[in-house]
Amino acid sequence: MALTNETIKLKLIEKFGEQVLNFEEPYGLLTFEAPKENNLKVLQFLYDDAELGFTFLTDLTAVHYPTLKGRELAVVYHLHNLPANIRLRFKVYTDIETPDVYTATRLFESANWMERETFDFFGINFVGHPNLKRILNVEEMDYFPLRKEFPLEDQSRRDKDDEMFGRGGSIW
Repeated sequence: MALTNETIKLKLIEKFGEQVLNFEEPYGLLTFEAPKENNLKVLQFLYDDAELGFTFLTDLTAVHYPTLKGRELAVVYHLHNLPANIRLRFKVYTDIETPDVYTATRLFESANWMERETFDFFGINFVGHPNLKRILNVEEMDYFPLRKEFPLEDQSRRDKDDEMFGRGGSIW
């Protein structure tokens, strides 16, 4: 029997019940979330289940949602079942004040560098990570540059012509 998004969803609900929620399929990619305390349980189940077999971590990153109080940061896992060529997206949310999420490095060795990069740019503290430190930015940096805490540009600048940046009136 071919592995489908519906099969994956049913198996997850059967195993975790209401702990897995907000199922969607944007562009056919099964996407769902679970509480951050269950991230390792869900990842382990997706990895170990013989029918599911999501043994490849394609990507791990984060997204900052400043307007979602108590859920400002989302850790996003992209997993792939190589033999069935099925992918899925799994999210866990955390608040920005205590951005602690359990590390997936014991399950996926590739999570090591991806979690370090995610820590470096978003400030997610991956609890249990073997070497969680900055990987691309300087150690002295006291902020996380991909959080949406700063405006994209200095609004007080007067030395640029908005029309040259596609803002304002038409150039034609």
